[in-house]
Amino acid sequence: MRRLGLTIALGAALVGLVAARAPRAAQGGATVTGKVKFTGAKPANPRIDMAEEPQCKAKYTTAQPAEEGVVGASGALANVFVYVKSGLPADAPKAPVPATAVVIDQDGCRYKPHVLGIQVGQNLEIRNSDPVLHNIKAKATKNRPFNISQPTAGMKTNRTFAAPEVMVALECNVHGWMNAWLAVLPHPFFAVSGTDGSFTIKGLPAGTYTVEAWHEKYGVQTATVTVAGTASKTQDFTFAAK
Repeated sequence: MRRLGLTIALGAALVGLVAARAPRAAQGGATVTGKVKFTGAKPANPRIDMAEEPQCKAKYTTAQPAEEGVVGASGALANVFVYVKSGLPADAPKAPVPATAVVIDQDGCRYKPHVLGIQVGQNLEIRNSDPVLHNIKAKATKNRPFNISQPTAGMKTNRTFAAPEVMVALECNVHGWMNAWLAVLPHPFFAVSGTDGSFTIKGLPAGTYTVEAWHEKYGVQTATVTVAGTASKTQDFTFAAK
């Protein structure tokens, strides 16, 4: 009986040791959803004059507005980058780098999308869908800046980023109205608000996080969010004109 008891005790201790050393999951099952709203008078975005590029202008029926403050019905604010700023366990394994590239397209003399996120080490595929010269200039400070020319339609170039950085400004030296914003993160827990202001961050491990909402014109908002298991938590953000 003593041997049996000792065996059971040693077995239990071994199981506990293995469990303690088992790596944490990079992702969990919790979700944070919400909507981003704008309060105050709806901003009047200036119209872009594309007269110098008739091949781009021909892609539109009306003059296109700038995207620095896209406010929709009921004050829905688009192009807000929402991400987990802090709270992930320090000993959590790194999330795998997605094999699929993030795409930014130069189409109609606009960057599409206007705001986007990417993981460290993930490929950024830069495309030119216009029959005109474009260049994309990444004004990074924590990563290596670059300036790439793409003179013809159909060109594709790939770049990666080695360090987290929120945000990297993207510009076109040929067309002054072209700009976009890229966030580089070490994890996949981020989203960009849509035209209805909504966003969803999936796969969070249980924990308490600082979630930041970033907008190019209206600044940042932060919130503390606690999630557990496979629960879904709602966290809204509200911005106002500065």
